[in-house]
Amino acid sequence: MFIIDAHLDLSMNALEWNRDLKQPVTAIRNREKGMTDKPDRAKGMVSLPELRNGKIGLVVATMIARFVDIDSKLSGWNSPEQAWAQTQGQRAWYHAMEDAGEMIQITNGAELKKHVETWQDTSIPDHSKPVGYILSLEGADSLVNLSYLEKSYGYGLRALGPAHYGPGRYCPGTGMEGPLTKAGIDLVREMDSLNMILDVTHLTDEAFAQVMDIFKGHVWASHHNCRALVPYQRQLTDEQIKLLAERNAVIGGVLDAWMLKPGWVRGKCDPITENITLELLVDHYDHICQLTGNSNHIAIGSDLDGMFGQEQSPYDMNTIADLQLLKPLLEKRGYSPQDIENIFHKNWLRFLQKAWVN
Repeated sequence: MFIIDAHLDLSMNALEWNRDLKQPVTAIRNREKGMTDKPDRAKGMVSLPELRNGKIGLVVATMIARFVDIDSKLSGWNSPEQAWAQTQGQRAWYHAMEDAGEMIQITNGAELKKHVETWQDTSIPDHSKPVGYILSLEGADSLVNLSYLEKSYGYGLRALGPAHYGPGRYCPGTGMEGPLTKAGIDLVREMDSLNMILDVTHLTDEAFAQVMDIFKGHVWASHHNCRALVPYQRQLTDEQIKLLAERNAVIGGVLDAWMLKPGWVRGKCDPITENITLELLVDHYDHICQLTGNSNHIAIGSDLDGMFGQEQSPYDMNTIADLQLLKPLLEKRGYSPQDIENIFHKNWLRFLQKAWVN
């Protein structure tokens, strides 16, 4: 079944992890054997061939570059201008993949319709179809000033999450407290005027409440799970889930182990020992369905290349292509064929069709 994945850090993997994502995952893992600079070396889950193998024909693909102040312990860039340049390198990689026939950028409703029709055409082999991508910016630090948002929209940026981890120029993020900065308020309002999609992922609780009040346009949570099941600020509260449903938002279930089960310790816990499986994601789906009364607000935002690999993913998956294994798990829980289509692609499609109606 056709799948839309609303959160993959493809260009970051290509440039900062130095991975040739045109290659099969097995080839990337083999090339990284013996490397120890990152915890997921030789354990990657994502490549373009694996997306095709899993019928994941459309993704929301990010650019990401954090600005860090002098006393920050986070990795990042020492000025907004450097962060901007990093995102532009990432954008250049996407363009190179387009030139190679590997990917195609989707920026409006007409392009979306044509691309989905291509992937639904069974006369064309999946391995020859380009992976569509909708460009998103994760964390707004790289926008030197508000004029850079307009520049970004001009080259096809269609979604933006103002925050990431830690302090931010526009908004504090995961692990922090506090509201949008003044620049963040201006950013959100300008996004509204450009009809951009606002991603609430990584926002503080205070900033979440602010954007839901200030921003009148289309909101999604690209990669989020439930705080009721995993009690941490990175997750959505029940009240936040209800507010998102009232705004016709969609929440992409994420597969990073620490967001699937409480008590996970990065670098110490093991997916097999902790019984981290795809079933845990279905638990989060169930919780959202119980709150909202339907399956219209849940989908996939896997984040399976977000600075982790097999060491922090469900152990019943080998690569991202195994997202197809969700189908029998959902059937076993009583989800109907319509529910499963909603989760795999229809909820994201309806959201985008409504956002891009003009």
